[in-house]
Amino acid sequence: MLDFGRQSLPATDEKRRIGQLAAGLVKDGQTVILDGGSTTAAVARALASRSLHVIANSLPIAQAFWDSRTAEVTLTGGFLYPRLGVLLGSFCEEMLAGVSADLAIMGVGGVTSAGLSNNNTLIVGAEKRMIAAARRVMIVADHGKFGRQAMVPLAPLDVVNVVVSDGALAPAHRRLLRQHQVEVHLSS
Repeated sequence: MLDFGRQSLPATDEKRRIGQLAAGLVKDGQTVILDGGSTTAAVARALASRSLHVIANSLPIAQAFWDSRTAEVTLTGGFLYPRLGVLLGSFCEEMLAGVSADLAIMGVGGVTSAGLSNNNTLIVGAEKRMIAAARRVMIVADHGKFGRQAMVPLAPLDVVNVVVSDGALAPAHRRLLRQHQVEVHLSS
C-alpha cells in the first residue's frame, strides 16, 4: 500500500545513506526539483542547511526545510494526495511546466530496461513535467526498485543522468545503467 509513513520505515538507514550521498552531488546555488517520496525526503533532510532554491510537490519535503535559513522553497500547488502528502493534478503540472531547474531528484516505483515507472497516473503526470523542467535528472532508489516494473510507464532510461542507490544493487542493473550512460553512485 502506498503511504508516506509506511514507506519511510523500511530501510531507514539505507535511505539516509542514499540521501546523504545524493545531497553531496548537489551544488550550492542550484535550483532543484524534489519529487515526493521517502527516499527524496531523506535527500531533502540532507540538503536542509544548503543554499538552494527548491521546487517541491511534497509537504513532507517542504517540512524538511522548515527551519532552513538558506534554502528557498516553492511548492507546486495542486490536489493533495493525503496518503503520500504530495500535490498532484493539473495545477501542479501547469506550475512545473512554467519553471526551469538545474536538477530534478526523483524516486520511482521501478527501473527496468524498459525505463522508469511508478504506481499512480497522477504521480507520473507530475514526474513527467519534472523531467521536462530539469536540465539533469537524478533517480534515488534502493536496490529493490530495480528489475521491477511498476504500473505506469514514466520515461526511458535515456532521460536519467545519475542514479544513487545502495551497494546491494545487482551487477546486471549497474551494467544496464552504464549502457545508457547513467552515472551510478552507490552508498556503503
